[in-house]
Amino acid sequence: MALEPWTIEPPTPVLKFYNDLFELRTEEPLQFIDLTELVAERVRRSGIVNGLVNVQTRHSTTAIVVNENEPGLLQDVTDLLTRLAPREASYRHDNLDDRPLVPPDERPNAHSHLRSVVLAPSATLNVVEGKIQLGPWQRIFLVELDGGRRRAISIGVMGLTGRVRVRGAAAARAS
Repeated sequence: MALEPWTIEPPTPVLKFYNDLFELRTEEPLQFIDLTELVAERVRRSGIVNGLVNVQTRHSTTAIVVNENEPGLLQDVTDLLTRLAPREASYRHDNLDDRPLVPPDERPNAHSHLRSVVLAPSATLNVVEGKIQLGPWQRIFLVELDGGRRRAISIGVMGLTGRVRVRGAAAARAS
């Protein structure tokens, strides 16, 4: 039995990276902002068909999480974060007189930093056939932990811009 050779015809260009930085204004001290549609639009705009999307906050008192957009659950997460690091507790980071180079508009926010430690500054998700691979209930959130403030979010999409076509024996077996 002779083996038939096969080849992969890559799209042009094979690999692409797309990045977008956008800003928004938060309103609440602890707030969940659903970014799912915005991220999906950036993936579509990138032209990347198969790859990864990374959503990253550029602030140490915010986080990116993937979870369900259900009001009871979001309140439960809010309650959990409040119990873990209450605003009213005493924290060394809040002693602004002991810290060097404190900006004049700095406010005590150790509780926000501590809350962010248990969350993540970014989330990376698969992109397949131009769509973010989320479960039916999953959403992408910016979690504000020290609002309201102006916030910057970076979205990076990396991957193939076209479909990979396979010819030969491998294509016949896949059919």
